[in-house]
Amino acid sequence: MISTELVFTLLSDYGPWVVFASAFLSCLALPIPTSLMMLAGGAFAAAGDLALLNVVSAAFAGAVIGDQTGFAIGRIGGAPALEKITQTPARKAVLSKAHSLVERRGGIGVFLSTWAVAPLGPWVNFAAGATGLGWVRFAIWDVLGEVVWVTLYVGLGFMFASRIESLASLMGNLAGLLAALAVAAGAVLWIRAMIRAKEKHGTDAAA
Repeated sequence: MISTELVFTLLSDYGPWVVFASAFLSCLALPIPTSLMMLAGGAFAAAGDLALLNVVSAAFAGAVIGDQTGFAIGRIGGAPALEKITQTPARKAVLSKAHSLVERRGGIGVFLSTWAVAPLGPWVNFAAGATGLGWVRFAIWDVLGEVVWVTLYVGLGFMFASRIESLASLMGNLAGLLAALAVAAGAVLWIRAMIRAKEKHGTDAAA
């Protein structure tokens, strides 16, 4: 896990560029602490070391481009691409939850996945593309959600710059809880689907 000190060092050396890169990569399901990066970026802006507009613009651009890339992977690659990405039961469970969120909530699900259940976001991008959600609908809700996510984290970092480590720990624990709940719910859905498929196979064989 990347430490707070390393995040500060990267921001000092590369400024908004590292904020952009972290936002982009995290939206493709890479384990990058983008929320911490945005909090720290906001704190640097409060101290006058970075321009607030540059931090916000970099985070927003990276997040939106990353989401669009994930959507394109799901749309172009379809189920075979997602099979390669989800090689473990945990990832299959998260993807199942993402599929369920998109199927039940559509664009609203995309919106919520960008900030309310951010750990699920990358998988919702893949699922939205693979399940055929309209691109315009995806893009509108995605942009609205990223506005909330970036404003929330950069804004909190800016306002509570002197307590950035405590704030990062608090937000990290919250994100971890939401991620755990998402994985647990996805695992239940995946197991239920496997049981139903096995029961159906047994019924067909008996017939």
